[in-house]
Amino acid sequence: MTSNELGAFLRAHRSRVLPEDVGMPSHGRRRVAGLRREEVAVLAGMNADYYARLEQGRERHPSPQVLDALSRALRLDDDGRTHLYRLAGAVPDDRPASYGPETVAPALRQLIDGYPHTPAFVLNPALDILAANSLAEALFSPFERADNLARMVFLDPAARHFHTHWNRAAQATVANLRQSVGRDPDAPRTADLVRSLTAASAAFAELWHSHTVRGKTHEAKEFTHPEVGALSLTYQAFDVRSAPGLQLVIYHAEPGSPSAEALSLLGTLHATGRQTLGDWGPDDTVWAPGEHGH
Repeated sequence: MTSNELGAFLRAHRSRVLPEDVGMPSHGRRRVAGLRREEVAVLAGMNADYYARLEQGRERHPSPQVLDALSRALRLDDDGRTHLYRLAGAVPDDRPASYGPETVAPALRQLIDGYPHTPAFVLNPALDILAANSLAEALFSPFERADNLARMVFLDPAARHFHTHWNRAAQATVANLRQSVGRDPDAPRTADLVRSLTAASAAFAELWHSHTVRGKTHEAKEFTHPEVGALSLTYQAFDVRSAPGLQLVIYHAEPGSPSAEALSLLGTLHATGRQTLGDWGPDDTVWAPGEHGH
């Protein structure tokens, strides 16, 4: 008998998804755990008989569109999606499988908070800052909102002073967005961001339409912070395997360097500032929690 690894994989993952996990009502007694074949077919937008043929091994070469639909229906992570492609004899593309809301897991938040002496934050492909530790928040404090690196570079007036070499930072930012669009042209968040930046920033529009951008580099980031002055920071970016498409970015100063001392001072200043906000009310009178106000 010919092995049917594709069908076995689909059955195994179907059994792991409960109807309530995907917002489907559960009717009647179920002989096995997880979704029925018909429910997977509905979620994937395909004919139930066609899905049954896939599980039974009578159909072995589904199209990439079908494989993506099944990946979404079965809530596969990026590794699972790649394996599904390979079982079907297809070549997996390199687009991240972002099938749900982009949230940062508590364990990842704890991880970035575990770097008290260096800025650490989490980005999605559109360069939205989804989570940041206290030192990253302090580093980006000159901006009105530290929400999206591209918006901050092109639309926030603070960027021209904050980025010591603004033109270089602008080119690198556009290069990153182009890379994201290339990997997933249909991602709505990135497309919306590019449209809004093109409309609001002539500098962004010129870089985006000229295609004269540099490739991604790992050279030092040069910043000028209004509180501590010049900062020269290297960085590393790590893919978050538990959340495909997200990246953990960590900035780092050379130990014992002026930048390391400036980062330490910045962390102290902002820690002191938070303590001060907890001790002083809006009218600058000393108060304790529960003793101020009505």
